[in-house]
Amino acid sequence: MDFKLSKEHRALQEKAREFTEQVLFPYEMEVEENNGLSPESHKYINGQVMEWGFNATNHSKEHGGTGYTLFEQALISEQLGMSTGAIWDAVPQPSFPMKFGTKEQIEEYLIPTCQCKRRDAYAITEADAGSDPTMCQTTAVKCDGGYKINGEKWYVTVGNIADYLLVHTHIDGDPNKATVFFVEKDTPGVSIKRTPEFTHHFAFKHPEFLFEDVVVDESKILKGIGEGFNMTKDWFVEARLGIAARCVGGAERVLKEANDFAANRVQGDRVIRDYQVIEHMLVDMTMDIMAAKSLLYRVCWEISGDMDRKLKHARASAIKLWCSEMVNRVTDKGVQILGGRGYMRENAVERLWRDQRVDRIWEGTSEIQRNVIGGQIKKRGIELYTGWAYEE
Repeated sequence: MDFKLSKEHRALQEKAREFTEQVLFPYEMEVEENNGLSPESHKYINGQVMEWGFNATNHSKEHGGTGYTLFEQALISEQLGMSTGAIWDAVPQPSFPMKFGTKEQIEEYLIPTCQCKRRDAYAITEADAGSDPTMCQTTAVKCDGGYKINGEKWYVTVGNIADYLLVHTHIDGDPNKATVFFVEKDTPGVSIKRTPEFTHHFAFKHPEFLFEDVVVDESKILKGIGEGFNMTKDWFVEARLGIAARCVGGAERVLKEANDFAANRVQGDRVIRDYQVIEHMLVDMTMDIMAAKSLLYRVCWEISGDMDRKLKHARASAIKLWCSEMVNRVTDKGVQILGGRGYMRENAVERLWRDQRVDRIWEGTSEIQRNVIGGQIKKRGIELYTGWAYEE
């Protein structure tokens, strides 16, 4: 067994680190002070994304992306996750299910999105449908000209800058006919109900959208009627792995900041890291990151191969649960070590403390992940999680 990163993977990791520090870090305080990224800054970062070759890491070169494996995507996302204000979202990963589009859909939507010329937003969550998309109330009914969509979607991340949406609906209100439509944001009947503010200062917004008698052509259906639920679950796998990787990166930055501070902050005639209580916090933070990173690399490497779809879902739930809870433990200790400085918004540790709280909620809460894992244990046994990959 050889767990070392290859020379190529180390080079990719270093490139992503340099990109994050040189391109993203300088805009952190703009996001914090202005509660968002200006159009000019966003345009500049988009240009840098293309120049550095980090556009659409999750899509093939044939479709205008960079064609990285899930493991390589994790290496990149880990570094991007060190930035605050979720500026990592200025490095777009077009929604995974779009690869199932028709030739016309790929040319109209996927390729220009992979080239940073367009931007998508996935509209799933509703007031009464969060982690369980089967509770979706947004409907699509056959009509003259295609389908008529009615409903409301919440927390549509980057919905303020996206020019089109992927809208998860139920045909005729039937959950067995879950269907995703491409919907241009300027289509008559599409409107933003409101744009709520959240704990973090995010580079972009999460508007609530209304769909009132929105007519879309049948050609805007992605993959087919009834395919929406499986596509959304597949999207969740990719999204959860991305969250896990960014959580590891965020935790690493917090640990570095806390470790450096503890090595230089003097209280009682000695640096505070010489106090055992501080040293033990640093140890716990380090061990948390070590365990999470080991899990992240292992699972992303496994999923990059040929793995059963249900097994991918099961493993993605585990990694998302562990890493999102880990980063909250680490950031809380980081704030404590920095004391009053750790509570100042000008400090990256404080910003990450706010940023990372949502990771235990979006793309499936920690409680939902435990339900998924518990169900898998009942069906497949504990070896699914405690065993080790091997070849027959």
